[in-house]
Amino acid sequence: MTPALARDGRALTGAALTVAAAVLLGAAGLVAGGSGDARAAGGAVVLDEGELDLTPRLVDGALQLRIDDRGGGTSVVREPSQVVLHAGPATLQYTVDPLATALGTTTLDSWQLNGWEAANIFAPEPGWNGSRAGGDTEITLSGFEGPGDFGMASYTPEMDDVNAPAVPYLGTAASVPRSFTLPGDGERLLPTWQFTAEGVYRLTFTVRGAGAADTETLAVVVGDDVDPGGVLPGDGSTAAPTTPPPDTGPPSTAPAAHVIDNGHLDLAARPVGQALRFQVKEGSTQAYQWHEPDAIVLHVKPQARRKITEGYAFLGAAGDAVWWLPVQQVDGLIWPGFSTDQFTGSEIDGRVTFSLDAVRGPGAVSVFTEGSVGSVTLHAHSGDGLPDSFDLSVPTHRHTVWTFAAEGVYRTTFTVSATLADGTEVSDTATLAWVVGDGTDPSTVVPGAGDEPTATPTTTPGATPTSTPSGTASTTPSGSPAPSSASSGPPGATGPGTVPVTASSGTAGGSSSGSGGPSASGALASTGAQAAVIGGVAAVALVLGGGAVYLARRRRTTP
Repeated sequence: MTPALARDGRALTGAALTVAAAVLLGAAGLVAGGSGDARAAGGAVVLDEGELDLTPRLVDGALQLRIDDRGGGTSVVREPSQVVLHAGPATLQYTVDPLATALGTTTLDSWQLNGWEAANIFAPEPGWNGSRAGGDTEITLSGFEGPGDFGMASYTPEMDDVNAPAVPYLGTAASVPRSFTLPGDGERLLPTWQFTAEGVYRLTFTVRGAGAADTETLAVVVGDDVDPGGVLPGDGSTAAPTTPPPDTGPPSTAPAAHVIDNGHLDLAARPVGQALRFQVKEGSTQAYQWHEPDAIVLHVKPQARRKITEGYAFLGAAGDAVWWLPVQQVDGLIWPGFSTDQFTGSEIDGRVTFSLDAVRGPGAVSVFTEGSVGSVTLHAHSGDGLPDSFDLSVPTHRHTVWTFAAEGVYRTTFTVSATLADGTEVSDTATLAWVVGDGTDPSTVVPGAGDEPTATPTTTPGATPTSTPSGTASTTPSGSPAPSSASSGPPGATGPGTVPVTASSGTAGGSSSGSGGPSASGALASTGAQAAVIGGVAAVALVLGGGAVYLARRRRTTP
């Protein structure tokens, strides 16, 4: 006997649960960007974001399973066998225990549609709509191919409050049913879809109702290991078209840049002789390599693309895209922090100052931290003028949120300065190259200052270094925060939360007890941490302090 599903994707456990679920699930479908008519192999349409429903339709006595695609702003009816659904890298997120238990799958991070991060990421939002079937419909997973497990279940944090378990609908694990009953009452069902591995899945659904039946196969590409544009739809039986490889012209003679696109990084003040050098440390405490900033290219991969949520007006309008590097480490993304722990406290008089002097690129760059009490502390924000600066105590090591407003190539110029114990003022200036998104091959980008003629510096003419970003970081009241890694999300979740904003008073330091020590207002992520930060206390504002700023601006030459 198959379970009858209630509204909003779970068994009814009371009015309070139903209302709470409706609020959360409704939030997941607020933004429907759509992928237009991007085509996959065989002419299929790739659906990679926006709202869609799998809808059984009774037409002239025949039952047909179709997809109502609303991702492009209008509703288009599509056959599942002519669609490739893409759960991109941004859908990789923390797997809550109730979901893993209900689906008999892993508690490790998994790829989820309509999961914890639905309100924060650009991804498909697949639902089920039984209102056109003439009554209740039985949905069966009648066939499956894929590199990992697949399952669908309902789960929201509110279910924990009333001790209600997650409700499984379909899954490939032996303990999970292969069918469920879709009510014909017109309410949209929006369960979480979970995939445990990257690759191509083929989900065959059979729908039965009103004395009729239909079977369709939906192709789903999970992650970024496979290009969805090269995947055949349906069961994959259609012959793939052949196209000649593109003519890329003569091989480049320019030396390839060292591209870093994953893992731990420190933008560090490092003692070299009697001087201070600004260098980048790639790797962990156990295995690492030092780089000159003008010899590397940092790649912010497409999975960093998120939705701006309420309370982040300084980043743009709610629902718009931003490329977000969170305060905790996420596999597949770079994790840049700041470090002074190459110095000892006895070597430095006061603190080390990091100044973002200029940004060239297609949009604003922001560096900030989020507090457990619902605030954002801006340390640098090119959207309202530069330079901006902040201080770190010695020795210390801290991570912050980084955001980029658009795809493209960025050049960020930093000056790192301090006063040595003997009173000598030292500083170092260098430019880091970043590639955001997948529109540019990072291996083709010249490191350092580069040579893009159209890149516009954001330094304010005549401005002097300041410890406070000038201007628009306004306080925005918020209601219930959306699920996020920084405010209310589960361990390992990523993305913007809903918090008010306060301007930085100029320092980003904390405990002088060394790398990973807590600041005066709480603990920040530290070297080697894997994405496991409890929601609501995931990120704490860096401690602010005093000290004069001495910026001896110069372009370094390597001795």
